Amino acid sequence: MLRGSYRIDALTCSFVLKACARVLALSDSLQLHSHVVRKGFSADALLGTTLLDLYAKAGDIGSAQKVFDEMAKRDIASWNALISGLAQGEKPDEALGLFKRIEIDGFKPNEITVLGGLSACSQLGAFKEGDKIYDYIRSERLDGNVQVCNAVIDMYAKCGFVDKAYSVFQTMSCDKSLVTWNTMIMAFAMHGDGDKALQLFHQMGPSVRMEPDEVSYLAAICACNHAGLVDEGYKLFTSMQSLGLTPNVKHYGSVVDLLGRAGRLQQAYYVIDSMPMLPDMVLWQTLLGACKTYKNVDMAEMVTRKLVEMGSTSDGNFVLLSNIYAAHERWADVGRIRDVMKSKDVRKTPGFSYIEEKGVIHKFYNADKAHKHCKQIHGKLEEIRFKMKEFGYAAETSFVLHDIGDEEKENALYQHSEKLAVAFGLICAEDEARPIQVIKNLRICGDCHVVIKLISKMYNREIIVRDRVRFHRFKDGTCSCRDYW
Repeated sequence: MLRGSYRIDALTCSFVLKACARVLALSDSLQLHSHVVRKGFSADALLGTTLLDLYAKAGDIGSAQKVFDEMAKRDIASWNALISGLAQGEKPDEALGLFKRIEIDGFKPNEITVLGGLSACSQLGAFKEGDKIYDYIRSERLDGNVQVCNAVIDMYAKCGFVDKAYSVFQTMSCDKSLVTWNTMIMAFAMHGDGDKALQLFHQMGPSVRMEPDEVSYLAAICACNHAGLVDEGYKLFTSMQSLGLTPNVKHYGSVVDLLGRAGRLQQAYYVIDSMPMLPDMVLWQTLLGACKTYKNVDMAEMVTRKLVEMGSTSDGNFVLLSNIYAAHERWADVGRIRDVMKSKDVRKTPGFSYIEEKGVIHKFYNADKAHKHCKQIHGKLEEIRFKMKEFGYAAETSFVLHDIGDEEKENALYQHSEKLAVAFGLICAEDEARPIQVIKNLRICGDCHVVIKLISKMYNREIIVRDRVRFHRFKDGTCSCRDYW
């Protein structure tokens, strides 16, 4: 059209921008954005929203935000596009902030708006805000939309309240979809309740007019994985093909994790070796994690070589192998791995945790001293340390991967981000009946797991920790994972 000197209007640009969004063509979008500005189409609200949505889907959240800020006239679709973009673009706190602003600016949230808000709450573990959104959904009768109900179930599950998720599942007024069933099964799986997950899975069939698909089987195998039901999970996996369902790489990954956690490393290796498709890096990394748990140096070295051959530069691979060497006190090998990491410019992902208090998200890094309540937090940790010694606690210093003295190792353990977040929760919590909720970006370490179990008993508090893999619900000195994670 440009070469043929045809007239190009705002509608033309809108369709081309939608095409760019479909294929994530960011460089073409930038050129088209310039064309929109030159032709004076920027004032068109529909075109502005399409441009905003494109930037958000392409991952350029900064440009999306700028388009939104510069729009002379916004409609509900503009707000929805930015809220969804922020929620999916690793800025859920900003998405939730924007969701709170929308009614102040005179707009009424619709189904798309609440989906974005619920997604943000799910990522942040912001239960109170999610609860408010659900109240709004019911008051505006938006719960007749199955997608909205599915998002509510997911939100409650990811905020640590699987019982509330199940209540929504049971009482929803609209017909359940396959996604509804799969979401609920996966919710039970994340919380380590393998029995309820499998019970729900086995309810599927002609009686509820809903046959399980590949995702249903994946959720059920994950449930077995988190609950330690090894034989049941492996049986589900092997039965798939007889039912006309083809396992994909995620099913193989879940089975490798299932076997690896149970210490059946050779069988896990055989599963990878016999796959009909090429195994990806995640599968080998899963096996490497099992090697760390069971301190199998030979297999860990073999798996690491496979990962290097595949071109992996993930810090996790090197850190896991380093951990295995450290557990055997092979400090020279630990140093060698660190030298390799430095030469390849591989940096370890910093651990952090966050907790919501009175609608504000508080984020803690390991050894964090930047928080304004730093003195009170460390004072509370000292109080906890003193109390725990009465219960016979001894720090699990094997989790500190440096060749330093035991006292320094114990001090390093007390700087872990999840301990700082829990201590802050104990200081601030006014309602002792409400659980303390913490979200961790990495898997919780063994020592933190022991300590938080003791804290739940000493302070008579329920504590919910969502780590990278699953939920841990600590109560009366025990954990819902039954120490299997």
